[in-house]
Amino acid sequence: MPRTNKKYSPEFKIQVIEDKLQNNLTFSETAIKYKLYTNIKGYEYPDKGKIHDWERIYLEKGKEGFYVENRGRGSIGKGNTSIRKPLDPKIEEDLIAKCQRLEMENEYLKKLSALISARERNEKKSPK
Repeated sequence: MPRTNKKYSPEFKIQVIEDKLQNNLTFSETAIKYKLYTNIKGYEYPDKGKIHDWERIYLEKGKEGFYVENRGRGSIGKGNTSIRKPLDPKIEEDLIAKCQRLEMENEYLKKLSALISARERNEKKSPK
């Protein structure tokens, strides 16, 4: 039986966790009450892990935690860019100069490679 990843709304998750906390329900009782099951080797079991994860998010981040995408490793480039300090102008100039030198070196090596290839082709064509 194929697994399907059902996506639950933040409102539903909040309702489940608040009900669990207000009524002192166990993870299993909550899963059964809200019909949250996981399929393991063809058998249906109450999905206690899902509720445990939701409760952790609720307790650590509050209701707002359910409205933020938490999957994946995240990215340095996302979010508040004001955290990054501006570069020192001298360092920035040095980096630009280094980049320009590397670009010139790359162009030189491309031209050298093209000349060598052309010479090798000419040597193969010309009779000895």
